[in-house]
Amino acid sequence: MIKLEYKDLLEAGVHFGHLKKKWNPKMLPYIFMERKGIHIIDLNKTLENLDEAASAMRQMARSGKKILFVATKKQAKEIVSEAAQKAGMPFVTERWLGGMLTNFSTIRKSIKKMQSIEKMLTDGTAANITKKERLRLSREKAKLEKVLGGIAALNRIPAAIFLVDIMNEHIALAEAKKLGIQTIGMVDTNSDPTLVDFAIPANDDATKSIAIITNYITEALLEGINERQKDKDSAEAAEEEEASEEREFAAVEEEQEGEGEKRDRRAPGKGPLRRRQRPGGGGGNAPAGGGARSRPRR
Repeated sequence: MIKLEYKDLLEAGVHFGHLKKKWNPKMLPYIFMERKGIHIIDLNKTLENLDEAASAMRQMARSGKKILFVATKKQAKEIVSEAAQKAGMPFVTERWLGGMLTNFSTIRKSIKKMQSIEKMLTDGTAANITKKERLRLSREKAKLEKVLGGIAALNRIPAAIFLVDIMNEHIALAEAKKLGIQTIGMVDTNSDPTLVDFAIPANDDATKSIAIITNYITEALLEGINERQKDKDSAEAAEEEEASEEREFAAVEEEQEGEGEKRDRRAPGKGPLRRRQRPGGGGGNAPAGGGARSRPRR
């Protein structure tokens, strides 16, 4: 990941804040100076906080967690949606539906409804209904997809939420805080940086400023995802090596058992040795001639 420098933020206009009369006093630590009635953001603080937020999001991505991107401002919609899709993360760039997080089970029902309509229109099931009904379903699907399309693959509450302009996305921020979800946000001089866990002091109105911050965050996420994949590949390789060693060990044991069985078959037990009897049937200490010789009869 390419590290941002001071001049990169300066060229993107990240340092431009709001008018002095619109400032939030809690932003004082992040304000460098005032010029022509406009507050100038301290870019050193921006770089420091941006790296901290990027590191946290990289660790989340490495752990397999999901980060929800939220930006409903006109100048941020396309930038945020492209960045989220690049990282494979859910996003909301249209109107934030109340309860999207706090009432997630109901939102999931709407997503399933949208997916079932899409399936009907693609697998030929809708061919059996009237043209008017198909048109109604198409319009309903387009409406649902516009609002919920970015979170269609979100099966559980996200681990964190990234916001562009926390004042504009105050409903999403409130729901995240209520559920204990970590928050990362671009904070301008008219906002309260204490409302988010990771505040990135930056101009949240200029397109270039939004793009450079969002793209840097996205690169951090991609880096975390790649690290997770490497860890997974390493674990699989280790398991495969262990399984291979076990198979080799089992093969050696089986071969040794086979050799033992062969030896047993070659040398079977003969039992106790018996003394060979001589011809004549004599036993014991009888002489070799076959016993005492009888005298002839007279």
